Amino acid sequence: MNRRQSLKWLSGLSILPFTATWAKEGSPVTLVKSKAEWAKLLPAEAYRVLFEEDTERSGTSVLNQEKRDGTFVCAACNQPLFDSAKKYESGTGWPSFWEPLPGAIETKTDFKIIYPRTEYHCSHCGGHQGHVFKDGPQPTGKRYCNNGVALNFVPRADKLPALRT
Repeated sequence: MNRRQSLKWLSGLSILPFTATWAKEGSPVTLVKSKAEWAKLLPAEAYRVLFEEDTERSGTSVLNQEKRDGTFVCAACNQPLFDSAKKYESGTGWPSFWEPLPGAIETKTDFKIIYPRTEYHCSHCGGHQGHVFKDGPQPTGKRYCNNGVALNFVPRADKLPALRT
C-alpha cells in the first residue's frame, strides 16, 4: 500500500482531524475563483469565514436580529440560501434557520474539533456558511447555524442581486 492509498484508507476511518468529504460526491461548485480573487472581492472577515472556514464571534451579526420578510443570500456569490420564513431565534447568537432553499447548500463532515459535525457550504461558490445540528424546531428538527458575515439580506420587495460570475 502506497502513501496515497494509506491516507485514503485512514480518511475512510474518520480518524484524521483534517479529513472532510462532500456529502454529495462529485457535486460541482459552479463558480470557481482562487482564494486570492475572493480575498480581493470580500471584506477580510467575510473572506476568512467563507473561504478559510473560520467562525465569527457569537452575537456580533446584525442579521441575528433581522426580522423582515425576505431572502438571505450568500455574501460571496449572491445565491439565495434561506427564506426569512424559515429563520428562528435559536438563542445561540448566530442567525439560525430550520430549512435552506432547495439545492442551495452542500454538506460535508468536518472533524476540526475531533467530534464530527455537519458543515454546509453554498452550492454555487462553495463558501462556508456554518454547521447544521439536530436540535432545531419542527418540522425538520434541524438548526442551520449560519455565520452572519457569510450572508446578505434582501427584503422581499427588492430585486435579488445577480449571481456573481
